Formats: sequence, C-alpha cells, structure tokens
Amino acid sequence: MRHDPANTKRTLLDDGTERHTAASLTKYEIEKAEWRGPMRAAVVYEVVRRSGDHELERPTKSLVFSSIAAGIVITLSILTEAYLRQALPDTDWAHLIEAMGYTTGFIFVILARQQLFTESTITAVLPVMAKPTANNLFAVARLWTIVFLGNLVGTAIFALWFTFYPPAGPETLEAIREISMRAMEPGFVETIMRGICAGFLIAGVAWLLPSSRGFELHVIFLITYIIALGKFSHVIAGSAEAWYLAFGGYSGFFEVVFGFIVPALIGNVIGGTVLFAFLSFGQVVAELDEKPAEHSNGAPQNDDEDGRICPDEAQTAAASAGHETRK
Repeated sequence: MRHDPANTKRTLLDDGTERHTAASLTKYEIEKAEWRGPMRAAVVYEVVRRSGDHELERPTKSLVFSSIAAGIVITLSILTEAYLRQALPDTDWAHLIEAMGYTTGFIFVILARQQLFTESTITAVLPVMAKPTANNLFAVARLWTIVFLGNLVGTAIFALWFTFYPPAGPETLEAIREISMRAMEPGFVETIMRGICAGFLIAGVAWLLPSSRGFELHVIFLITYIIALGKFSHVIAGSAEAWYLAFGGYSGFFEVVFGFIVPALIGNVIGGTVLFAFLSFGQVVAELDEKPAEHSNGAPQNDDEDGRICPDEAQTAAASAGHETRK
C-alpha cells in the first residue's frame, strides 16, 4: 500500500523544525515507537557510568568474595576447552569447536554479576572521566587492586585443585596443559598486543549489554568466541593456565608472571581503558551538556502488550543501571 502524503500531520519541534507523523497514530503510539527505537549512545554511557558508580561504592568484603568467585568460575573456560579438545578429532576445523568452550566461563561470570577485572577497566573509569577527582581516582585504584588480586586468587585455587587433587582424568589434564602452553608461547610485546585486543573486546561487552536486553547470552558468546579464535590474551582467564603450568612444574613462577600475567595486564588495561573507555566517552561528551528533551504530557504510562512500561530515556537509564549492577 502506497503512503498518502495527505494522510500526515505536521508537528512543530522545539528547534522550529517540522516532523511528519502518520495521522493514524495516536500520541501514545508515537511515544511508544520512540521508546522502542535504538538506545542513544548517551543513554548507554549513563547506564555503564551508573554501574561503575555502584562498583566503586561496593564494600570491600563484597568485592573480595565476588572477585574470588569470578576467578574460580572463569576457569570453566579452560576446563570446557579441554573437554572439547580431548573429544574432537585432530582436524583443521577442530579449533573452531574447541574455541566455543572458552565462552562458558565468561557467560557464567558476567550473567552472575561477579566482579571481573577486565570489565571494570571501562565501568569504573567512566565515573572518573565524568568527575576526575582525587577521591574517584583512589576509588578506582582500590577497586582494581581488590578485584584483580581476588581474580588471581580464584584462578590460583583452580590451578592448585587440578594440580594436586585433580577431579579429571589424565587425558583432560594433558589437554589443559597443552592449552596452557599455547597461551604462554607469545613473547612479552606480542602478549601486550594480544591483550589490547582482548581488553577492547571485553570492554565492548559492558558497553553492548545495556542495549542488548534479552540477547545478553548471544553478545557474550560472540565477543568471547572472537577472543578465543584470535588467541588474544585475557589476563584473568589466562592466569588460570599460567598458574597451572607453574604449580605443575611445567614453567617457573617468574616466567608465568612476567612472561604472561604482567604483559596481558598491561594490554587489557590499554585496550579497555585507554582505547575503549576514552573513545566511548569522547563520542558522547558533547551530548552530556545538552538540555534534556521534554516529553509530552501524553507519554505512555501504562504497560504495553509485553508488560513493560514505556518510560523516557532518563528513566530507562536509571532502571537499566539498577538492573546491571552486580549482586
């Protein structure tokens, strides 16, 4: 059916321009259409920033337990990879299936709202960019230190467990060793470069989730699958492999700390904070000072057909921030 130009009405906007809308749409339907549209970048920024505010204010005890739990759970990635590796035939395409196992630990950690260091390279930094005070800088340093060390403790617990009291057979342990040795192969500089890619991608997960309602699993799977395929260096997931080699006597502690953990940490921080956080802040900084647009009095207040309420964008950001905060 061809649209009839006569069947439109003109709405005068605040800036003097005209907007044409279908005459058959009610004011409620127009507001609902706007609400269902893509979330603006400034709104996504506000969601992530509020989530960062919450992280910075969490009690030390909560951060410690959450970060240790995240370190233990993230080891599901290497464990699932090992199970797939031992089950798959030695073919050119086997690594495509094996890499899917890498996603499991991240899916559990992120959906469980546990504290993962590489996520906080963007969430905790945005509040500092918005208000760069000494107190905020101290809060970020506190958060990063607690979460990073807690994550390493969690991955070390896994490595100790599988080294001295392994709940898996020799084939699985050999697969874990092979995967771990592969992660240690790159040199210092190359590990930093790979870490930059991993840090950038994981920070992207935190940025994408607010506008991916109902598809969080798909987003996490896709991004972490790319990390596995690219053999990028994630300092926390990779530390489980590093500790396993060290505790098992396959590599020295100095080698795994300064050959992998330190360069991967540097790369992840550069990728997540220096690149992604600064670029994300830069694209919205000009919009943050704009005067908020006023909704008409006829904005929909009752729920629509799927049971949700249609709020304005500020309310959406607040609701989303509350939903995104970690338990």
